[in-house]
Amino acid sequence: MNDIEKRQDIEKLVNSFYEKVLADSSISHFFIDVVPVNWEKHLPVMYDFWESIVFEKALYKGNAMQAHVHLNQKAKLEKQHFEQWLALFTKTVDELFSGPKAELAKTRALSIATVIQMKTYVPL
Repeated sequence: MNDIEKRQDIEKLVNSFYEKVLADSSISHFFIDVVPVNWEKHLPVMYDFWESIVFEKALYKGNAMQAHVHLNQKAKLEKQHFEQWLALFTKTVDELFSGPKAELAKTRALSIATVIQMKTYVPL
């Protein structure tokens, strides 16, 4: 297996990952029912996001934290949602790529999930 080396690899990763997300009943509702995603617009943003993360380029112009705080206000993001998101992401990377950039993507995904989970956590 090759490492993540170019934009097309990021696109393959993101597309494959979201196929898994949409097929997973434990988290797909966030993307279908809670905040129905316009995939034509969302996917290029995610390509930029992950290309920025993996290749340290300044392509992503959004605010991922704000988007998830907004989502959490509509439907509570629970620990198991983050765990499933991370498991699907890790599985997708491992199925498609191997190498330092693939490992970086998985490490950054863990960091991102952890920070978002901490920022959206509201104790009862």
